Amino acid sequence: MLWIALQWRPELVDGAPPESGTPDADPLPDRETLGWWALQFTPRVTWLEEALLLEVSACERLWGGRRGLLHELARSNPAPGVRLLSALGATALVALARLRLRARGAALPEPRDLPGALPLDTLDAARAHLELLARMGCRTWGELDALPRGGLARRFGAGLRTALDAAWGRVPERHVWLQLPETFDQAIDLPALAESAPALMGAANRLLSGLQQWLRARQRGVLAVELQWTLDLRRVDGVDLPRHEQVNVRTAQPVQDMAHLRRLLNERLARTRLSAPANALRLHALESAPWTAASTSFLPEDNRQGDRLHELVERLGARLGPGQVVVPVARADHRPERMQDWQPATGKLPTPPRRAAASGRTSARGAAASGGAAENATQGGGAPAALYPSWLLREPLALEVREGHPHYQGRLLRLSGPQRVEAGWWEQGQLAVRDYYIAESPGAGLVWIYRERPIAWLAADTAPHWFLQGLYA
Repeated sequence: MLWIALQWRPELVDGAPPESGTPDADPLPDRETLGWWALQFTPRVTWLEEALLLEVSACERLWGGRRGLLHELARSNPAPGVRLLSALGATALVALARLRLRARGAALPEPRDLPGALPLDTLDAARAHLELLARMGCRTWGELDALPRGGLARRFGAGLRTALDAAWGRVPERHVWLQLPETFDQAIDLPALAESAPALMGAANRLLSGLQQWLRARQRGVLAVELQWTLDLRRVDGVDLPRHEQVNVRTAQPVQDMAHLRRLLNERLARTRLSAPANALRLHALESAPWTAASTSFLPEDNRQGDRLHELVERLGARLGPGQVVVPVARADHRPERMQDWQPATGKLPTPPRRAAASGRTSARGAAASGGAAENATQGGGAPAALYPSWLLREPLALEVREGHPHYQGRLLRLSGPQRVEAGWWEQGQLAVRDYYIAESPGAGLVWIYRERPIAWLAADTAPHWFLQGLYA
């Protein structure tokens, strides 16, 4: 058996106590988060008093031996600004005792003298009897173990005798191993009442650190989280308040790096007003997905710097509001003004249209640029989507008709058409029966016009009506 005892000592950083309240100081994660972090090295992890214990005899070689494992523990320290102390031992009690000696700067006994040379004040089971044992001449584990077993158990209880047997490995050690929960849901009490939403971010960083360790241990990436705070008041100015308030953050792709989530939460909290001071905080992972690490390349041009597109869109949406950042979404409709819709960019970004086939068919640009809708128009037997204009008017412009010919900055010369469209029959009052043409205007160049086909049961008069709907660049 090989045990590693770990302890984080903030007061030993640079030989001086850390300054409290500094915004750049890395907060020490809670015991639960530290245990999740240790589970990446071995499944046998437990807390024993103030130390985190790892039993690594079965996985030591996977990390390159003891030295390699200790180096990796120090390198991946979840609290980089806090000193991490470690000690080895053949049993958990021996490793804990050596860690306590190292924490107080005392000399460590030689390995061949363990565990008999360890002082009694490093054994929890003996601390209540130190004065009496000292009068009996027992100051080390070995001297206490040399006493008669029956008399020791009757005088000081069976727990002390059992602890000594476990330290020497005579009886198996019993521990409650840490287990990773199926879902992430952590809550903490705030050290002081938070008067504003941005003041919650300091405590949220601790929860985000725990979320990252949970994601890494589960090999998952988070897609949506909920940050909830508990209000300290029930009524303000005679108005009943809810028990909790919260903000939700969603990402288009799974993430394990908390930098992006931290920026999104910062933006959301900056735009949030608390109804009352908050006294507790809770972070819950609403949705996660299996994590697949991105592959990298040795070519420098393949390793782009900066944020990815979905991260930029999500950050702008959190800063400006979800309704202010929108993305185009294709719709299955033959009417050009209905081929595309705009939705808030809070979910997954739309997949870009596939490249044109060898026949030269491409998707239209601008408001008629939905690849799926343009392809539908082509498959419906009309003109190729490549003939669609690059710019659509917000509202079709009625054209003047002289001697049966439409005019727009001069008489329009029809070059191609008609492309017939009959759609919208499923919407009351939205039936579109049109013939589209590409025409040339003496003053405006190429334009896209359509004629409402005269149908007796649609209108009383049968005179055609012409409209301008698009312009070519």
